[in-house]
Amino acid sequence: MRMSAGTIATMRKILYTAIAPFCLAAIPIAVQAQDFAAPPTRTSTAQAQLARILDDHWKWYLSIHPVEATARGVRSYDDRIYDMSLAARDAQIKAERQFVSRLEAVPEAELSAADRVNRNVLLWMLRDDIASDGHQAERLMLFTTYYGWHQGFSGMADGLPFYNRADYDSYLKRLALYPKQNADALDITRQAIAGGYVQPCSVLQNYAGTISGIVEGKPQDTRFYEPFKRPRPRDVSDADWAAMQARAVTLIRDVLTPEYRNWHDLFVADYLPHCRKSDSASSLPGGAAWYASRVKAHTTTDLTPDQIHQIGLDEVARIGRRMDDIAAQTGYPNRAAYIAHLRTDPSYYAKTPEELLRVAARQAKTIDGLLPRYFGTLPRLPYGLKPIPAAEAEGTTTAYYGPGAPESGISGTYWVNTSKLDQRPFWEVPALTAHEAVPGHHNQIALQQELPLPPFRKYLAGFTAYVEGWALYTEYLGEEMGLYDTPEKMMGRLSYEMWRACRLVVDTGIHAKGWDKARAVAFMKTNSALSDANIDAEVNRYISWPGQALGYKLGEIKIRELRVRAEKALGKNFDLRRFHDAVLAQGAVPLTVLESQIDAWIAAERALEA
Repeated sequence: MRMSAGTIATMRKILYTAIAPFCLAAIPIAVQAQDFAAPPTRTSTAQAQLARILDDHWKWYLSIHPVEATARGVRSYDDRIYDMSLAARDAQIKAERQFVSRLEAVPEAELSAADRVNRNVLLWMLRDDIASDGHQAERLMLFTTYYGWHQGFSGMADGLPFYNRADYDSYLKRLALYPKQNADALDITRQAIAGGYVQPCSVLQNYAGTISGIVEGKPQDTRFYEPFKRPRPRDVSDADWAAMQARAVTLIRDVLTPEYRNWHDLFVADYLPHCRKSDSASSLPGGAAWYASRVKAHTTTDLTPDQIHQIGLDEVARIGRRMDDIAAQTGYPNRAAYIAHLRTDPSYYAKTPEELLRVAARQAKTIDGLLPRYFGTLPRLPYGLKPIPAAEAEGTTTAYYGPGAPESGISGTYWVNTSKLDQRPFWEVPALTAHEAVPGHHNQIALQQELPLPPFRKYLAGFTAYVEGWALYTEYLGEEMGLYDTPEKMMGRLSYEMWRACRLVVDTGIHAKGWDKARAVAFMKTNSALSDANIDAEVNRYISWPGQALGYKLGEIKIRELRVRAEKALGKNFDLRRFHDAVLAQGAVPLTVLESQIDAWIAAERALEA
């Protein structure tokens, strides 16, 4: 999923969420610094105390993320964008500390079970963000090979409503504000260069193109102009519409393009010459402690890098045996020979971007028709399919998901990479679609947005181990759904699971055991069926975004473990649809919380039997 998604989560910590569906935005520091430490009245109940804190927190969050506020139907900040300055970040941390103090003062024992979860999930998120801010690497390194502020801003329109004049006026105002955001980001990046908090040289070969490519060509061909290619709003005259379109062209040409060139030139002239020679986060000042914090944040466990590395090796061996069996069944002497065939047979690859999109779309609709057999509750929000923008496609992953915004009439999006077609085999599409669209990210995230939960849990809670663990679990579920009806597709599914198992080995290998990129690439190529382009993009991601990739397999292992526990406990009364609904019923939570929830569900199911 893209931070997207998302969330992402930009590489500059965007308020404790691993889902970053939009280019988030903030407001002036004077407002950010207001006092959130007001103590509750003595007469208030614990429930009332918590309700007030959650309400205050959500209002504050939207005030410092105005673009998301617009997407969520709050229009008070429509003329503002994210304040990337370190001063704004410090004000944010101050406010978070005040919220932590208020939450800690709420007597947990007096809360209902649901409110205890609300309190403790928000505390977990706030404490993690505060702790992460103590690492200079987190404060100063603003981009990875997967995401940067320049990409987030270029996709801002994807998360905004465009129905009337006010929507377009707001968008034009926001475009005009980019020079301040970019200047702050470049100032922080200069500090990062001076302090040695830079990305490794090995992952930056093509990064300059992700900056310059966004504004290449005519202004009308950029992502920024896309809203002005839509039908004219009813409350805008033809003359005014033409003037708005002209204003957009002027802003893209005279304001945005120079700013993107400023970042491109700084990157080429100053950043690249000072890039890091070591691929390991541990080589950064304070890097080992930073990596440990990222492991804990993304896995929501206390597992050490050594323990995770061994889990990965064990999973690689287990999955490898299944892949060997598939190769033998197809008549190949070994797994390597079968994978070589899959990688080189042109019949497995699209000739045009449109052909790949058609295959992905058909796969998605096929799965849509199967969903009611496996889920009792499905989201109302639909999803669409789009190609990943060309400016970022060359260096990013095979696909990702972009969350929607029901309040603004925005669907979820399954983004498919149509670059390097000879590296995007059809036999990967079933597992890919299950993960990025349905029943993976779209089902989970869209449903979370519709649950009767506090807003921060609907929209901000994006624990990597849960979100990505669920999506990987759905690839496994695809076996039961009949998605892998040929040996090629089954090998694709196993290769994808192997890919995530390899992450446990490679991520910890690079950042805790001294591996370099070449060793990581060799390990991935030996054990998975991924193409060379995908392996390169993925290893670059692990190097530049430490710890994030660990959440996938560890989360999937936990969900499968909980399913086995429920099957054993309930026997013939186990209902897979009800189990899936139970896993998704509370949105994204740390794995320990999920385990408690499923244990409670098992007990409730047993009670129904009595």
